[in-house]
Amino acid sequence: MQAHEIDFHIYGEEMQYVEIELDPQEIVVAEAGSFMMMDNGIKMETIFGDGSQQQSGLFDKLLSAGKRVLTGESLFMTAYINQNSGKSKVCFASPYPGKIVAIDLTQFGGKFICQKDSFLCAAKGVAVGIEFSKKLGRGLFGGEGFIMQKLEGDGMAFVHSGGTLAKKELASGEILKVDTGCIVGFTKDVDYDIEFIGGIKNSIFGGEGLFYATLRGPGTVYVQSLPFSRLADRIIAAAPRSGGSGREEGSLLGGLGRMIDGDNGF
Repeated sequence: MQAHEIDFHIYGEEMQYVEIELDPQEIVVAEAGSFMMMDNGIKMETIFGDGSQQQSGLFDKLLSAGKRVLTGESLFMTAYINQNSGKSKVCFASPYPGKIVAIDLTQFGGKFICQKDSFLCAAKGVAVGIEFSKKLGRGLFGGEGFIMQKLEGDGMAFVHSGGTLAKKELASGEILKVDTGCIVGFTKDVDYDIEFIGGIKNSIFGGEGLFYATLRGPGTVYVQSLPFSRLADRIIAAAPRSGGSGREEGSLLGGLGRMIDGDNGF
């Protein structure tokens, strides 16, 4: 597998975007909705699957696309082709506050496993598939961390995380325990499983769920401080209910505050 060689630069601090420089006829593929801007002369083309099976038969293309559906993604991706005679640039933005991580698959043995909604874009030739769990515990209790995506090939891929990003280098046998939603991705040699927190008080009153992920080295692990699902839960919890009132900070004072700052209409 020979992926296209692309140059890139990541801009910003908390709301980042990646600028990818394409040589003539080079191609980058991206998830729908991640496009930000591009130079004139770059052509957008919707493709079936991830673009790595474009020269194969219909069955292989259907299989590639079907794997994407299992991870909750669209059947289609968008390819950006530089049709200019010189270099051109195209930019992709992270969908929520956080960091964009550049993954050079050649440095990770040709494979990187990531959270199902973290993939942003990649050089054409990188295969985006599903990492099936072989352990029953992961499937039953993994939650967000159950269905993982795998990025395979020898090119550059880009994934995004929420909040602040932590990179952990695990030695052989070293264990890191992580909330399942906080996993961004890890290298192929990291062993991944689900573990019960234990304890009646922890289970009922802990507020952190019943299970967490255990990651065993050797390998590299990327962890995010703010999974999008956690952010969404907070927004939903604070949203106004059918009666026109939401969960207030400080009850009566919170309600008065909403009246004063104009959140409630009259």
